[in-house]
Amino acid sequence: MTRSLGRLLLSIAIILLCAFPAFAAPSSDGHNQLNPIVLIGIAFVLLIGKVGGEIFERVRQPAVLGELVAGVVVGNLSLVGFYGIDPLKTDPIIAALAQIGVIILLFEVGLETNLSEMREVGWSSLLVAVTGVIVPFLLGWLVAGYFLPEESTLAHIFVGATLCATSIGITARVLRDLGKVKVRESRIILGAAVIDDVLGLLILAVISGAIQAATTGQRLTGTNIAVIAAKALAFLLAAIVAGHFLMPPLFKGVGRFKTGGVLLAFSIVFCFTLAWLAAIVGLAPIIGAFAAGLVLDEVHFKPFERGGKTSLEELLRPLSTVLVPIFFVLMGLRLDLRAFARADILAFAIVLTIVAIISKQACSLAVAERGLNRLAVGIGMIPRGEVGLIFAGIGTGLSLPNIYGANEPVINAATFGAIIVMVIITTLATPPVLKWALSRKRQKRQK
Repeated sequence: MTRSLGRLLLSIAIILLCAFPAFAAPSSDGHNQLNPIVLIGIAFVLLIGKVGGEIFERVRQPAVLGELVAGVVVGNLSLVGFYGIDPLKTDPIIAALAQIGVIILLFEVGLETNLSEMREVGWSSLLVAVTGVIVPFLLGWLVAGYFLPEESTLAHIFVGATLCATSIGITARVLRDLGKVKVRESRIILGAAVIDDVLGLLILAVISGAIQAATTGQRLTGTNIAVIAAKALAFLLAAIVAGHFLMPPLFKGVGRFKTGGVLLAFSIVFCFTLAWLAAIVGLAPIIGAFAAGLVLDEVHFKPFERGGKTSLEELLRPLSTVLVPIFFVLMGLRLDLRAFARADILAFAIVLTIVAIISKQACSLAVAERGLNRLAVGIGMIPRGEVGLIFAGIGTGLSLPNIYGANEPVINAATFGAIIVMVIITTLATPPVLKWALSRKRQKRQK
């Protein structure tokens, strides 16, 4: 660690000690004024998030894990008697900014998902993706049912859903570093990861809808679940079709605007509108944000290309750079390490992680083509990264009635901690193991 980074960490410690009285101070009684404590709180969350991300980037690990770990470390300072950070965990303004950050993140994921490329990846990617969703989902469901017998079946199913997705960003970075993005195995992995995200979001939509129905006292039947699934699929298809026909003329008209920032502003308007519509029809808002990203294909931006203007992804980057870390730091702040004092929760975290790794290896069996590095394909599907964290975060915001009729979070603090452990380990383990798997295949060919 460099001397400058050490000085920065010392500065954070000083800020933490100075900010303690502010965090512990009572909130202002003014109804129409922003509480100044929120300002220092947001500043502090951003600061520790960026420092954590920087540390992890320097050791060639994803910045998102650094943001998460920074939140975990600071959020558990209460274990040594420092309670000044606790108000940040429940502050509604910080929580709202974190949710907006997630919506922006899923919008970016949708923008990076090219539907035409998904059609071109072939049967191998589709089979790998479907296998990589079904097997982890079922095994995660079984493990949750065994370790959490007191929780409802829907809670067990939700835990299974958190194992479905694959973080395309982690694997793509490793493949780029190795110069292997263009090889067939890499195209299968990246194509399958994209399809995994789509299928995982559809599963999330179905489960969230089923949980909301159960909360209102509705009886869940196969027909009800089929209706929720059809509604989620119909929403995605309707958004894509409507975007194909409506967005080009709309953006052509908007392209005549002479004021600055039009592309970014109208894209955010479209993203938030679809997120709102998704919530209106009973789906998670992130489903709408992801659909908005899918819809806004580059062809819609031709009216804005005059003068070599930057792409929408580049315009979004400053916004996501500020808002997205708030979500991951907040997830870390809310993780209570005392949950792992229970042997059963620690065992659940370990077994869930093992299942998360092994279940994705079933993907290697689904590769339809011969002569490919099946091991590398299976390993490339392991990392859950930011997508797993998003699923877990949504689960903490959903609730189900217990046997006494009171609502409890679908993902409680202990289960949330186990999922965080799974996400961290699968994300950290993938880069070195994937490099080994790809080099192993190359060495065999040289022999």
